[in-house]
Amino acid sequence: MQRSFFGLALVLGLISAVGPFAIDMYLPALPSIGHALGASPGGVQASLIVFFVALGLGQVIYGPVSDMAGRKAPLYFGLLLFAAGSIGCALAPSIEWLIALRFVQGLGACAGMVVPRAVVRDLHTGTEAARLMSLLMLVFSVSPILAPLTGSVLIDNFGWRAVFWAVTLVSAFSLVLLYTSLPETRPAEERVGSSVGSALQAYGVLLRDPHFLGLSLIGGFGVASFFAYLANSSFVLINHYGLTPRQYSVAFAANAASFIGVSQLTSRLGARFGLARMVRVAVTAYAAVMVVALAFQLAGVERLELLLALLFIGYGFLGLVIPATMVLSMDAHGAIAGTAAALGGTLHFVAGILVMGLLSPFANGNPVPMLWGIAASAVVAFGLAVVTLRR
Repeated sequence: MQRSFFGLALVLGLISAVGPFAIDMYLPALPSIGHALGASPGGVQASLIVFFVALGLGQVIYGPVSDMAGRKAPLYFGLLLFAAGSIGCALAPSIEWLIALRFVQGLGACAGMVVPRAVVRDLHTGTEAARLMSLLMLVFSVSPILAPLTGSVLIDNFGWRAVFWAVTLVSAFSLVLLYTSLPETRPAEERVGSSVGSALQAYGVLLRDPHFLGLSLIGGFGVASFFAYLANSSFVLINHYGLTPRQYSVAFAANAASFIGVSQLTSRLGARFGLARMVRVAVTAYAAVMVVALAFQLAGVERLELLLALLFIGYGFLGLVIPATMVLSMDAHGAIAGTAAALGGTLHFVAGILVMGLLSPFANGNPVPMLWGIAASAVVAFGLAVVTLRR
């Protein structure tokens, strides 16, 4: 049983990592894509933002479909669409084509973002679900830790288009895993009452549940703070602080390692103190650290090592917030787990897209706009936690 528990986490984590791999491997390429296609930093960032838009929109569809058709069929469709979009991106002749094909790629990738969370809820609740979710995120960490490094090596040796050929191979490997190693966790008898009408009713139930919405948005603004980092960090660390793409990849991987490493304590701390109490403490510490990071920059203290250290500490605390809020938000909605996972994921991306959109006009390679976005998102997450988890 223990062996199958870890095996399931491995398969779900790798399938979930397909979309993030297409983000994280892509980040070191942003400046070189701009040079190659004659695009401004805002235009290159648009190719990242539309990917997030597609991830957010597609989840609304994939979640209910996974309740109606089972968990595996939407994953097959999504991975095949992702592979087609990746090949198109590798061949894109202009920034406009790249933006359009990144949208297609994102529509495919979001199946792997939402369905695995529903599979976790199919099988477990409470601290056991938190444990599986944390293990899934441990495997998922292969993306933010290894993808930027892999991307920088590919870019140095073969150019930025090689990144998209690489993620095409990743999607093919995920299809093999899906076929050989993932059982169907939504049997036919549980799908009988699922339909388009029941999906709309389920969304109505979730949108009227303030506890679900509060928990989803706590996680959402935590994710948004990381999106602000994703969209701006390569320009800040490479152009402003002078890091090479490979040095940037190491710095990015360190923050990811902090997030993932601390997230492995979620089930243990949740079992001892309660998941809700743990989230309250973690989100408070996270907001405090990010506000301090912004304050140093505003005071003119532009020390790269200090900035990296504070980001490392802050994203460690965020590693306790994201998996726990996912589990808590879905605990009472097992019968509509796919729809709940979809709406929760969409709210995460809505918050992230909102923050990236607000920051985009101010993105100039300076760390201050990026840190404003990170700190403001963290403070909003803290305020939501105070209201949602006050009891």
